Amino acid sequence: MLLLGKKTIFLQVLWCFSFIVGINSRRPREYNFVVKEANYTRLCSTKTMLTVNGKFPGPIIKAYTGEILYVNVYNKGKFNITLHWHGVKQPRNPWSDGPEYITQCPIQPGRKFRQKLVFSIEHGTIWWHAHSDWIRATVHGPIYVYPSKGTSYPFPKPHAEVPIVFGEWWKSEVKDVYEQFVFSGGAPNDSDALTINGQPGDLFPCSKQETFKFTVDFGKTYLLRMVNAAMNVIFFFSVYKHNLTVVGADASYTEPLTRDFICISPGQTLDVLLHANQEPDHYYMAARAYSSSPNVPVDNTTTTARIHYNGNYTPTSSPSLPHLPDYNDTNAAFSFLASLRGIPNTYPYKVPTKIATRIISTVSINTFPCPEGQNSSQTCQGANGTRLAASMNNISFVLPEISILDAYYKHINGVYSNKFPSFPPLIFNFTAEYLPLILEIPKRGTRARVIEYGSTVEIVFQGTNLVSGIDHPIHIHGTSFYIVGYGFGNFDINEDPKRYNLINPPLRNTVLVPRNGWATIRYRAANPGVWFVHCHLERHLTWGMETVFIVKNGKGPHEQLLPPPPDMPPC
Repeated sequence: MLLLGKKTIFLQVLWCFSFIVGINSRRPREYNFVVKEANYTRLCSTKTMLTVNGKFPGPIIKAYTGEILYVNVYNKGKFNITLHWHGVKQPRNPWSDGPEYITQCPIQPGRKFRQKLVFSIEHGTIWWHAHSDWIRATVHGPIYVYPSKGTSYPFPKPHAEVPIVFGEWWKSEVKDVYEQFVFSGGAPNDSDALTINGQPGDLFPCSKQETFKFTVDFGKTYLLRMVNAAMNVIFFFSVYKHNLTVVGADASYTEPLTRDFICISPGQTLDVLLHANQEPDHYYMAARAYSSSPNVPVDNTTTTARIHYNGNYTPTSSPSLPHLPDYNDTNAAFSFLASLRGIPNTYPYKVPTKIATRIISTVSINTFPCPEGQNSSQTCQGANGTRLAASMNNISFVLPEISILDAYYKHINGVYSNKFPSFPPLIFNFTAEYLPLILEIPKRGTRARVIEYGSTVEIVFQGTNLVSGIDHPIHIHGTSFYIVGYGFGNFDINEDPKRYNLINPPLRNTVLVPRNGWATIRYRAANPGVWFVHCHLERHLTWGMETVFIVKNGKGPHEQLLPPPPDMPPC
C-alpha cells in the first residue's frame, strides 16, 4: 500500500508537470506591476497611498489552470514591499510566494523582482496582495483562473463576470495606523468605512457619485468574483430580493449552494452566481461586519453597491437595503460555511483517511507584561496595562532578519527552530469563561514544523478564550486543504472525528475557526518548500499568530525544491 501511494503521488506530480510544460510551450505572458504612490479621495478628504499601477483595488490578473506567467514588480514607492499570490500553489516554487522574511527579503525602493506564478489545480477566483506590514490595505487585487483550454465550468457559463472586492478605508495613512498600533501595545484604530471595490457607498458623505454600480439584463446570469481583502473584518453580504448561488470557494469548485446572504472572511474568495430575475429596477447590495466577540471593537458601518437593470422604467427613488444577519450571529455565519460542499470528481486527490502527521494547535490572543521602565499609558494599552500578543500553540512568532526559505535552502543555522509542537504545551479548558492570567503569557520564538514529502496531514485549530475569544481565519500558503469538520467548545479527540465529512468537504486555502470552537483540515503535503501559516486578521498576524511548515524534498526529480531565481531581493 505504501509503494502504491508513492507511485500515485509521483504520477500525479508528473501529470501536473507535463501539463504545465505543454500549456506553456509558447512564450509565457507577463504583467508589469509598478508599486507607486497615488492620491485618492474618500469620505471628503484626500490622502496619498501606495498602489499598483495607480489603481485601487489593483489590476486583475487573468490566467488559465496549468499556466505559468510572470509578474515584473518594480518598487517605486518609499517603503520595502513584498507581493503574495494568495491561493496560487506555486509547485516547488516558494521563491515567488512573497511573505516578508519567510520566503524572501523585501523588494527595496527602486528595485525590481520578476516573480513567477505557477498555476496548477486552481479553478476560479483567488487574489494577490502585499505581504509586509499593513501595506496590503491598499495593495491588492483579484486573480481570475479560467478552466484550461478544452474544459469548461461545472455550471452554465455566465453572461459576464463582476469583481466584488471587500476592503477597509482609513482617513489616515495606513502606515500611521500601523505604527501607532504597534507602538501602543493595544488594538488598532478601526477603519472609517468598509468598501466594495474601493468605494464606501451611498450611505457615506462625498461617496454617492462614486458608488460601485453595474448594469444587468433581465434573465441573464452574472458571476460575482468575491474577494475579502479587508484587514480585520469578516463580512456578511446580501443583495436585495436576489438569491446568491455559490459555485466556487478559494479557487475550487463547490456544489451549488443558494442562500440569501453569504459570509466571507479575510483571505477567502467566493465564486457566486447572481440571476437577474427580478423586476427591472435599482437594487442595493450591502455588506457589514460579522464579529462574534463583544470585547473586540469593529468597524460597524455598512458598505453598499448597486445593481441597475437595463430597460425603460422609472427606478425606485430610494432602494431598500437587503436584510443582513446581526453582526454577532455566529449561527448564521457557520450555518453558511458548514453548508459548503466540494465536488469530488474535481478534487486533485481523494480526501485523506489515513493520517501520517497530526497537529493540534491552539490559536489564542495573549498578553505580554509591560516592560520595566515603560510608560504603560503610551506603550502598554492592552488589557490591564499589558501589551497584546497572539500565538499558535503558545508560541508568539518572531520574524527573523533573513528569510527562512533562504536559511533552509542554504543550511544557515540559528535563523529558526524546527520545534513547533504537535500539541498545545499547556492543556486546560480552552473555552472556559474565566482563565488564569498566567495562561495569557506566551513564549516568543521563530519555530517551524518540518513535514515529510507526501505525508497526509490533519490539523485541528482550537480557539481559546484567553484575553478575548474571537474567530480566526487561518491561511496556509502553498496548498489547499479539505475542511472536514467544525465544532464549538473543546475538541474531543474521541467523539468529534466521528462527525467529519470525508465524502465531499470543501477544498479551501483559508479556514475560519469559530470563536471558542475548532476546525479540522486535512491535506497531502506534496509541495516541497517553506510555507507560511497564519491568521488573516492583520492585527493577529502582527501580534504573532503564525508559524511555518517546511515540506521536505521527495525522492523523484519533480519532487524537489527548485533553485532560487537570480534576482531574489537581497536583505
